[in-house]
Amino acid sequence: MAAAAAAVRAAAVTVLSVAVLCGAGLRRSQAIGVNWGTQLSHPLPASTVVRLLQDNGFDKVKLFDAEHAILGALKGSGIQVMVGIPNDMLADLAAGGKAAEDWVAKNVSGHVRDGVDIRYVAVGNEPFLETFNGTYLNTTFPAMQNIQAALVKAGLADKVKVTVPLNADVYQSPTGKPSDGDFRADIHGLMLAIVQFLASTGAPFVANVYPFISLYADPNFPLDYAFFQGSSSPVVDGGVTYQNTFDANHDTLVAALRRNGFGNVSVVVGEVGWPTDGDANANLDYARRFNQGFLAHIAGGQGTPLRPGPVDAYLFSLIDEDRKSIQPGNFERHWGIFNYDGTPKYALSLAGGNGSATLKPARGVRYLEKRWCVLKPSADLADQKVGDSVSYACGLADCAALGYKTSCAGLDAKGNVSYAFNSYYQTMDQDDRACDFRGLAAATSVDPSVGTCRFIVEIDVGAAAAISSARGVASVLAALVLMSSMLL
Repeated sequence: MAAAAAAVRAAAVTVLSVAVLCGAGLRRSQAIGVNWGTQLSHPLPASTVVRLLQDNGFDKVKLFDAEHAILGALKGSGIQVMVGIPNDMLADLAAGGKAAEDWVAKNVSGHVRDGVDIRYVAVGNEPFLETFNGTYLNTTFPAMQNIQAALVKAGLADKVKVTVPLNADVYQSPTGKPSDGDFRADIHGLMLAIVQFLASTGAPFVANVYPFISLYADPNFPLDYAFFQGSSSPVVDGGVTYQNTFDANHDTLVAALRRNGFGNVSVVVGEVGWPTDGDANANLDYARRFNQGFLAHIAGGQGTPLRPGPVDAYLFSLIDEDRKSIQPGNFERHWGIFNYDGTPKYALSLAGGNGSATLKPARGVRYLEKRWCVLKPSADLADQKVGDSVSYACGLADCAALGYKTSCAGLDAKGNVSYAFNSYYQTMDQDDRACDFRGLAAATSVDPSVGTCRFIVEIDVGAAAAISSARGVASVLAALVLMSSMLL
């Protein structure tokens, strides 16, 4: 998902204003891309993930930053790449051409020469969210222009296009009908300038679609309207009846482009998906229903009423990310179609079929020992140290599975504590000091997983790599010391 807070998105989302887009430009109608996020404590090696992409037939990948190891691993893979620039870099890139030239030289030119198929540079990520309070309004477009100029200077502008992934709150329909779509009034002029830039350079309009966020934000949102099997609450717009959120939002954007004279600008679904944990509506069944429904919906290449043709899209996301902020909601860490270790969560046919096709797991994954950390049977739940320990563990590890109608909702109180302890223990590479909690916890070789609740064993990425990814050597040691002192 995008780096921006989903709760933040939700404030600006209406039933017909969730980012959606489709467009021409796929090499084949069933081609599909995926977002590769890297906010994990224990990331799979980049080479392993690239092989995972290839094994499953992904031919496009969208990155949120220009990480050298990842771009290097994509060399010669045949996978098309959209490489991102974080929002916190926009001010520097907007200030002058030299910074943009340096960025292109470091993150595009060299990699293209080495055989990385970079097709797009995504300048910023949803920078015009209303909840950003205008922070990036004055820097996004200048940064795009400077990156474009740098690509021209490098002789890459014909191959690599500059765009910006946008949230649906940049456009809206005052009547709720897609045909009345237009860009948001307070940024209307800016949006036209950006769309003119996209049209003149041949770049696509990229936006992110999240029917789940509409459902999360509005308890009255019709559940079936989020999926693709028909709705009991369709939207009728003249002679067109919209049976799902995707088509309606897509055409709201298309109408906005047409209204302002840019009906031929291609559009790309930058992010689309459904989370699997952390909320009552975030589960495996709904995620498969949505993603398979979406893939089947676009497989025929018919498009939507206002924009027939193939849909160019990137699923969100590839792998769960246990380091993402949960400020938007606990579901933020569980958008992946694969678990943290590259194992598939559910059967999914990327070609759009509804048969028995399934995803292929990552190969050659190494795990830590089969050891878990659990609450001692003799521990007293009324002991204040128990509550303090759980708060501490969940503050540094992923406890999103604990909650109402989540995957671990069936655990009893002691099970919840054990889950929190184990999550922290695995994050800390099964360090013995991370399974003590002032004598409350003990390590075990008996898997405490039960039902749908999985107590994980982390990936063995090597101590140095895991520490570096999580928070740095000094920070890990400080966390262990702080835990000890807190529980004394």
